[in-house]
Amino acid sequence: MLRIGVDVGGTNTDGVLIDVSSPNSPTRGVLAHHKAPTTPNVSDGIEAAVRHVLELANVSPTAVSCVSIGTTAFVNAVLEVDARRLEKVAVLRLCGPYTRSCPPFVDFPETLRKLTEGYVGYLDGGFEIDGREIKPVSEDQLIEQCRVIREKGLQNVVIAGIFSPLDNDGKQEVFAKAAVERELGPKVNVVCSRDVGQVGLLERENASILNAAILNFARRTINGFKRAMRSLNLSCPLFLTQNDGTLTSAATAAKLPIRTFASGPTNSMRGAAFLAGLDESNEAYRGKSLVVADIGGTTTDVGVLLPSGFPRQAAAFINIGGVRTNFSMADVQSIGLGGGSRVRVSGERDGSRVSVGPDSVGNNLTKEARVFGGDVLTSTDIVVAGGAAQLGDSARVSNVDAVVVRKAQVSIKKQLERIIDNMKTSPEDVTVLLVGGGSIIAPDTLAGVGDMVRPPFYSVANAVGAAMAKVAGEVDTIEILQGRHIDDVIDNIKQQAIEKAVQAGARAETVEIVEVGNYPVQYVTNQATRIVVKAAGELSTDTAPEALTASDEENEFEAEKHGEGAKIALESIQDTVSPKLDIQAFKPSINNNREWVLSELDLEWIAEGCGVLGTGGGGSPYPPFLVARHLLREGKTIKVVAPDDVPESAMFMRCMFMGSPSVSNERLQGGSEIPASLRALMKYMGLKDFAGIISDEIGGGNGLQPTILSAEMDRPVLDGDLMGRAYPNMYQSLPGAFDIEGGLWPCAISDGIGNTILPTASDRYAVETILRTVTTEMGSRSGVSMAPLSRGTCQEYGLSHSVSQAWRIGRAIALCRAKNDIKSVPKAILELQNGACLFIGKIFNVHREVRKGFTWGSVTIVPLRADEEEDVSLLDHSWGPDDQVVIPFQNENLYVIRKSPGHSDQIIVTVPDLITVLDSQSGSSIGTQEYRYGLRVTVIALAGHPKWTETPEGLACGGPGAFGLKDVPYTPIAEYKEPNSVIQQFSA
Repeated sequence: MLRIGVDVGGTNTDGVLIDVSSPNSPTRGVLAHHKAPTTPNVSDGIEAAVRHVLELANVSPTAVSCVSIGTTAFVNAVLEVDARRLEKVAVLRLCGPYTRSCPPFVDFPETLRKLTEGYVGYLDGGFEIDGREIKPVSEDQLIEQCRVIREKGLQNVVIAGIFSPLDNDGKQEVFAKAAVERELGPKVNVVCSRDVGQVGLLERENASILNAAILNFARRTINGFKRAMRSLNLSCPLFLTQNDGTLTSAATAAKLPIRTFASGPTNSMRGAAFLAGLDESNEAYRGKSLVVADIGGTTTDVGVLLPSGFPRQAAAFINIGGVRTNFSMADVQSIGLGGGSRVRVSGERDGSRVSVGPDSVGNNLTKEARVFGGDVLTSTDIVVAGGAAQLGDSARVSNVDAVVVRKAQVSIKKQLERIIDNMKTSPEDVTVLLVGGGSIIAPDTLAGVGDMVRPPFYSVANAVGAAMAKVAGEVDTIEILQGRHIDDVIDNIKQQAIEKAVQAGARAETVEIVEVGNYPVQYVTNQATRIVVKAAGELSTDTAPEALTASDEENEFEAEKHGEGAKIALESIQDTVSPKLDIQAFKPSINNNREWVLSELDLEWIAEGCGVLGTGGGGSPYPPFLVARHLLREGKTIKVVAPDDVPESAMFMRCMFMGSPSVSNERLQGGSEIPASLRALMKYMGLKDFAGIISDEIGGGNGLQPTILSAEMDRPVLDGDLMGRAYPNMYQSLPGAFDIEGGLWPCAISDGIGNTILPTASDRYAVETILRTVTTEMGSRSGVSMAPLSRGTCQEYGLSHSVSQAWRIGRAIALCRAKNDIKSVPKAILELQNGACLFIGKIFNVHREVRKGFTWGSVTIVPLRADEEEDVSLLDHSWGPDDQVVIPFQNENLYVIRKSPGHSDQIIVTVPDLITVLDSQSGSSIGTQEYRYGLRVTVIALAGHPKWTETPEGLACGGPGAFGLKDVPYTPIAEYKEPNSVIQQFSA
């Protein structure tokens, strides 16, 4: 029952030997531990660490049952854009006519894209959200694509199909993989996206590309691990630790190395809980979440262990090396605070300013810190000078001024309190486990922390976590619940997860369900729901992989010739690094015809602003932004025109997408959905041409759709829209609210594959019902074109300069980021539109349910502590420490309720005013689908347009009464301020 755990860090490689049969002993079964320097060839450092623990414990290699390794080598290859370790990848997308407007690699940083993009092919295939095939996979197409890949000499292939996680029968990606391997031979590496990520095609495909790009390097590295084991006469199985704190075999890790990218912080969390005895055997902590703070030499990493014993997972999207992905990863936040953090003192003694970090002496601590004979004042010196630790020569810090010591201690304390508070999900005190070699700098007490536990062997908790990791099985799928009972469906999926855990090497009698998630899909009427179930159990020696032999070593292994973290810069990509932008000096391009010619930066700012104006809904602006940017990079032009520069009779087409955000993120637009509906409508109405395009809603992703059509059809976008925000129903545009002729129909709806319908309707509500029903049949996503309106009508029943307003909001946020002044984002937005900053806090609770195709719910936000750094001077209300706000939503945020102890609930703002929730740490808006526990947020409200707020028609259609608040009067948050035209300001 002896296990060896190894964690390879940037500075040290830690190794431990544990007797798992005595976890309740004072040492928790730890027989020996050792820190060895991480070597250029990581296998050498692993071998040194393992050799030392075997010698220290005087244990024969034959007594060891398994070795578990956590490594950062694979993720470092991506982060450092390492040309020695990354290879080109061919992507075969099973998509039929869809997704082509948003091609593979579209959002890769330019340097990484040039290093990894080998070839892209589009093939028939893909599924609708209800499981229907968009088109069956064509073997002839696969054979032809393999011919091209062979000619290009590519060895790494990704197969990514629309909604491939629904394909439990292996009809498409699995079938395609077998065909590619048959055509290209055994040396080709083929990765199926369904094995890598979750729902969200672009992010899942991105993760698969990164996985494929490092496959050969991963194989060489893992073979190096095997060589190290053979040289130590270890014939036991080898495992690698994964992002979620579980084990995977060496063979599986060699196929899916991306699953090990973030295993380091996870190992620390799992090891901390085990060493502290706070596992499931400790009743005092059963059912409670724990915060783990891993303090190293340079950074402090903080995460949360759930009652299941596994780390809390991060949000839906994870950014790795500038690439957006969606595979599972622990929710970890880091700050520049560690044992080697530099302490700086400025000013006079009595009024001196003392800062700690974020820079550090790192692995030179024992050379440069004062207590070790150096001349750099570090956080470790402060701890020794304050008498809290005995390290090195304390006499060398005896002359450090007491005021400096006290202020540095306060800085360390506040930094730790803030990062821990960021990770909490409730105001109650939490238990914090302190691990890592730098944890000696932490004070004995912290605000918001009940118990602080520094377990034995805390400096090697990461290696302990690797040794004690469990084996898991996970099922992540979308199920159609019509005619089925949810409990029966979940029970079946639980059994599948248990079987997968046993197949992966878990001991059957120890496997239990540790996570069940049920996430209804929006906008669909077939009760589609995403279900995630995870099971985990103890490693079984009976079902573990076979012991390693000499034949496992492959000849292709080559020792690394460069230091860990070094890279080879390609001359061809060095010139692609863009110079730092001066946002303040940037001016949009207005040509001699007073047309605003959009740049990539303009698009980026407009997308950011559309998110804010979306009030939590409207769909993500990110995919349409990528489509529009891709068109610019292909040489297309996007122009915006001011209303006053266009004849009053000029006709503008209206375009948008309708459907579920879950489908929008998977069945990316192919480019023909809206054009097909537009052509059908023009034919029906006998229109030969049109002047330009306008969106019905500026909020969310639909605010960017006109820019895409502008590039494709060479028509300008009108600087305005017909809503000024986002609303959940099609009829909640101003033309719909005022029920004008041609306001909602005739219209056309298309799926982009030859199916187009032109409905007629008796009233505006029937339009919504008909279009929603048709959209569901079209796979829950459709392109819609509404009857064109003249420029005069667009201005009379719409808002002018809303594209300009989105641009200004995005620019304001970017300017705050450039100044590292995120807390000023609300103020910057409120300078553009009157309103109020209502609340600054963090999300405490989220409730969601799907009713009639809409996501209804509410989010509860609790206040921050008084000493938090955010600027609360913007708040219009006097909030108490126990007050909180609740924001009900129907896709978009509807109203804000103030809750105060001892007082009745108070509604302080409602629609039609715009209620937006911002991420306090990035300044970006947050969609209602992204609300999650613990997220730090700022709530702002912006004045709605008078056409909504001061007319009976506007209030009836988009005010409180339209959402069930019949007895709640509308009270404006502020007076509306007309946006300024970008064209007017910057034209010659």
